[in-house]
Amino acid sequence: MQVARPDSLVSQILPAVADYLDSPAKLLLGGTSTAASDGRTMDVFNPATGKKLAEVPWGGAAEIDLAVKAAQAALEGDWSRMRPVERQRVLLNLADLIEANGEELAQLETLNNGKSVMLSRLVEVGNSSNYLRYMAGWSTKIEGSTIDVSIAVPPGAKYQAYTRKEPVGVVGAITPWNFPLNMAIWKLAPALACGNTVVLKPAEETPLTSLRLGELCLEAGLPPGVVNVVSGTGAEAGAALTAHPGVNKLTFTGSTEVGKIIGIQAMRDMKRVTLELGGKAPMVMFDDMDLDQLSEAARIGILFNSGQTCCAGTRIYAQRGIYDRICETMANVVGALSVGSGLDPANAINPMVSAKHQAHVSACIAGGVEEGATPLLDTGAYDGEGYFVRPQIFTDVRQDMRIMQDEVFGPVFTITPFDDPDEAIRMANDTRYGLGASIWTTNLNTMHRYVPQLQAGTVWVNSHNVPDANMPFGGYKQSGIGREHGRAALDAYLETKSVCIAVR
Repeated sequence: MQVARPDSLVSQILPAVADYLDSPAKLLLGGTSTAASDGRTMDVFNPATGKKLAEVPWGGAAEIDLAVKAAQAALEGDWSRMRPVERQRVLLNLADLIEANGEELAQLETLNNGKSVMLSRLVEVGNSSNYLRYMAGWSTKIEGSTIDVSIAVPPGAKYQAYTRKEPVGVVGAITPWNFPLNMAIWKLAPALACGNTVVLKPAEETPLTSLRLGELCLEAGLPPGVVNVVSGTGAEAGAALTAHPGVNKLTFTGSTEVGKIIGIQAMRDMKRVTLELGGKAPMVMFDDMDLDQLSEAARIGILFNSGQTCCAGTRIYAQRGIYDRICETMANVVGALSVGSGLDPANAINPMVSAKHQAHVSACIAGGVEEGATPLLDTGAYDGEGYFVRPQIFTDVRQDMRIMQDEVFGPVFTITPFDDPDEAIRMANDTRYGLGASIWTTNLNTMHRYVPQLQAGTVWVNSHNVPDANMPFGGYKQSGIGREHGRAALDAYLETKSVCIAVR
């Protein structure tokens, strides 16, 4: 069924969702739904309860090899002969199917990931279907160019030259756990629009919607082997996909630490690679900003998806004249947010994705206190079931503190005062990351002066953490290599071939 009203409570899980969880999910290898060859399975959990939710196949090197070979065969088969308008039609079919099964996918995502069902409906389903439609249109707009050349050998010879844009080949796509379905679509849509085939390896914590997506790909009319989905661990399936000689391009979204490993392997094999990695985004707030925007800044810019967002604005730099007001307002806004299951959209802070990540975020909060930062909120550890962490705000922070330099990826942020705007920008750039940043001001001169100085792939003004399909997305420094979205995304999935013709 299509998604329910975004802010409606899930009082009962759909029968289709219950059936899917009770029936062992399957890998998708060359158009065939199958278990792992050795029968191994992995447990996946409901972060809101900490209890086992379902079992999925534990794919490894053998399954990756079968998936890559299926993708290679599909690349040379019907898919390569499909006209661009037909690729477009199939992607539009997939978008329609995601919408038609939207509530099932949204509930499945919230149960597996823990996020608010409102976000599952709006982002995982709504944004994914819209992104597919956007990228489907590019299928018919891939073009080369004619070139005037000045080749003078042999004397008197004339040449005509042009470029062709061709699919890079088999794409290995490794996706994160924070937006499982949406990130899968971010990889699949441009890759397929350009005529590539894909082996998708979802995060081991959140494989359910990706496995379901594989079924929908077949239903949409994608030929067998064009999309293959293998669930498994990063150490086994992820490593095997990264190192497989039949993979021509790797695309990964996740931590900088893992991204470096994938990048090194890609360079060993000279695979094309796109890496969208970590962030520690600053929000620079000038004293002429509209203070009525602070609630939006907290809810969307920082605590969207409970802070489990790579662009979250976790470092606020507030000009001295509004520093106290910002601290007070943020403490009031964040302190009033309810903590609980994502099945109730009224809960703004939902569980961390896993027990491991809950421990990481909790350790970051404890570490901030140990290093001398002052917590603004009087919160203790969450004493219920599930992987919840209560939000926290720190003041009295130094630039060298881990809470200021390391990615927490949870409902935690800092507020630092500044007097000199140039010093604020220096502090904002004082990080190894450079994915996103924002400036908050009503002064156009301030905006135009400081936007070019921020070292980030995306700089928002009077907003934060709002991407768009047509706006290139990626990072400076250790936040990644390459860009997703828009025309820039297509370049990552295409090879440029120069053709030179001697005219006799």
